[in-house]
Amino acid sequence: MAKQDIQIKTRDGVAKAGLFRPASASSTKAGIILYMDAFGPRSALDAMAERLAGDGYAVLVPDLFYRFGAYGPFDAKTAFAEEKSKAALMAMVGGTTQEMTISDSGAFLEALAAEGVIGPIGTVGYCMGGARALNAAAAYPDRIKAAASFHGGNLASDAADSPHHKAAAIKARVYVGMAGVDRSFPPEQSARLAEALRVAEVDHVIENYVGMAHGWCVSDHGVFDAVGAERHWKRLGVLFAETLI
Repeated sequence: MAKQDIQIKTRDGVAKAGLFRPASASSTKAGIILYMDAFGPRSALDAMAERLAGDGYAVLVPDLFYRFGAYGPFDAKTAFAEEKSKAALMAMVGGTTQEMTISDSGAFLEALAAEGVIGPIGTVGYCMGGARALNAAAAYPDRIKAAASFHGGNLASDAADSPHHKAAAIKARVYVGMAGVDRSFPPEQSARLAEALRVAEVDHVIENYVGMAHGWCVSDHGVFDAVGAERHWKRLGVLFAETLI
């Protein structure tokens, strides 16, 4: 797949992003925004974007931490075990609010349109990106037709920016893949999110990946699970194939 490094003008600066296209640009079905996990854009996420591009989508992988300038790279297996890298990561995660990413997502959509991607858009997020993928769907319902979260945290927390509060604005089909045991998305939050989506009449599935740990989908995580990752790819493929048409 072809990767293009682009720069996206946002309200707060310029975000770097990778844009991945199918080998034949004329075969592009639609667009996807892949919201990163806490370790930032890197080869593991590039490989995931390439896989989606292989299915015929134009895939944008933006750097959500661009406001902090140069950082990393971080090793997903050890970054939270080392105090220095953990502190740096937590500062960037905490300093990149949901509202910032919602605003940035408007620029991401404009960037895709400028590249000729004017069809339906899907979003998918991992870890910290999960809530952002859902919040983007709520903020841009006319463009985003599918939204997925995998091992996303705080999807139905007490915070004002929790995605479940915005369920009524979502017009996309939603898929949530949760780790079997995940402190960032415990059973009570799963139940709260399910109820909010049900009441809002959002077409959705929340699936429990029993035995999988937070981070199981991404190949450079210490808890990566190849079987679980393939299951996630099957679910994601069906979601996008049925909605981004």
